[in-house]
Amino acid sequence: LARTPSRDVLLVSAIITVSLSVTIVLCGICQWCQRKMGKRYKTSLETVGTPDSSRGRSEKKTIKLPAAGKAGNAAPAPGQPPHDESDRKTEPHSSVSDLVNSLTSEMLMLSPGSEDDEGHEGVSRENLGRIQFSVGYNFQESTLTVKIMKAQELPAKDFSGTSDPFVKIYLLPDKKHKLETKVKRKNLNPHWNETFLFEGFPYEKVVQRVLYLQVLDYDRFSRNDPIGEVSIPLNKVDLTQMQTFWKDLKPCSDGSGSRGELLLSLCYNPSANSIVVNIIKARNLKAMDIGGTSDPYVKVWLMYKDKRVEKKKTVVMKRCLNPVFNESFAFDIPTERLRETTIVITVMDKDRLSRNDVIGKIYLSWKSGPGEVKHWKDMIARPRQAVAQWHQLKA
Repeated sequence: LARTPSRDVLLVSAIITVSLSVTIVLCGICQWCQRKMGKRYKTSLETVGTPDSSRGRSEKKTIKLPAAGKAGNAAPAPGQPPHDESDRKTEPHSSVSDLVNSLTSEMLMLSPGSEDDEGHEGVSRENLGRIQFSVGYNFQESTLTVKIMKAQELPAKDFSGTSDPFVKIYLLPDKKHKLETKVKRKNLNPHWNETFLFEGFPYEKVVQRVLYLQVLDYDRFSRNDPIGEVSIPLNKVDLTQMQTFWKDLKPCSDGSGSRGELLLSLCYNPSANSIVVNIIKARNLKAMDIGGTSDPYVKVWLMYKDKRVEKKKTVVMKRCLNPVFNESFAFDIPTERLRETTIVITVMDKDRLSRNDVIGKIYLSWKSGPGEVKHWKDMIARPRQAVAQWHQLKA
């Protein structure tokens, strides 16, 4: 009878000892797993979140990604030391939102138009090509030398999809004396390699001049179409030796001052194969008469492949620089001819004793200036609707 309690006690003690051993072993395994999984998760998060991962290493050479929590600051401010790469590697993202913000800022930096956005021009800024030229001054002979080398990526001004470019050279403010290059036929990347000399110019006068280059498209039957211009003050150039420049062409400005604006609408009816041009009104027209006023009227020419097809005109508004016309003209234009059709609108000043003066012109077609092309495309995109737009009159 005395053995039974001792055996039970021993059995219970053995069971308790085994249970405690199993519990200790399981706790050790759980802690080891937690350490391993926690380390693996942290490594994975750092690999995705830091810009030094192998996946993003090729992009790092071209852009500077922002540090965590500072989206938009792609580069350190002037006067501050650059970010240390070792610091950024050990900087974990505090949450998923931080990682999303970082990736979002990276996408903004890579998106077109996010840098050097000038607001009014934006991403729709037209590419007019660029021109290469050199300039230098010979002190012994008092001669300024300008060499026009070449141009690249000029826009097409002709219906054939090309241009016939040449360059005019001025020393502003003098516009009476100009020099011109040869015309390069059907060429959007012309090479001129022509040298021009402005002889007898003292250096003191040269540095007061502005070198002005205007690239135009030659047209035998109508006015030459301006492509773009470049101006460079000579007092900002080291003229002691020939300096070579690459300059982007900018839209040509009218050096004779504003000629006014014209508001007109276009309405295209594809089923009737017609375009209705409504001459609405003009404002701030240039005064052409001695009395400081004009007698304006508007001519509208329909042209196909540079040939005049049909002409219509408004009534004359006497002594008025802000006339209101409200006259509409319909032209029959088959759809297949639209790409080679141009509507030329000319604002004229009526003169009884001499020939009528041209105040300004507008060329509307598939390939005109940026504003004209926009109006033409808006007309095509919105058939049977009158699309109105203001246009600046050009020489």
